[in-house]
Amino acid sequence: MGDSAEHYDRLATGFADVIAAVSDDRWSSPSPCEGWTALDVVGHVVQTQGMFLGLVGRPFDGIPPVASGPGAAWDAARATVLADLNDPGRAGTEFDGFFGRTTFAAAVERFLCFDLVVHRWDLCRATGQDERLDPGDVRWTRTTADGFGEHMRGGKGFGPALDAPEGADEQTRLLAFLGRRAW
Repeated sequence: MGDSAEHYDRLATGFADVIAAVSDDRWSSPSPCEGWTALDVVGHVVQTQGMFLGLVGRPFDGIPPVASGPGAAWDAARATVLADLNDPGRAGTEFDGFFGRTTFAAAVERFLCFDLVVHRWDLCRATGQDERLDPGDVRWTRTTADGFGEHMRGGKGFGPALDAPEGADEQTRLLAFLGRRAW
């Protein structure tokens, strides 16, 4: 398994663990993503996996509907992405992305892994779970976000940065930078 596959697998497994811990009565809870419920967050993450597979001409079928079983939908989506990451030919498939020519593995590393960290927190917040993120993931996510520049703001991306409270920890500062109030 390559570095991108290992990183993705670790984050995707953590996201699966959060999904598995959601009680049935919490799926309709509002998330930090305006207008989205906890179930909508999972739906977005599943759909994004398909979008990136589509960028390299890969099918994204056989995925159960998120509303019928968020865990089953996520497990199928992550297995599809992971299979491509573990196939060197597929992982190295090139395409013209938003930031120029890239590979499937590099795009997964930069975008899908980023999404998994941020939306894990969103899902935890929406469903009352432990919101603490791995400090290494927090640093990696901030560095990655800095690389996006202002392209990440507005539209369906992230809103304006918030001012974190004085003395806020690294995770709270990251989330504020991403427009999320963690305090």
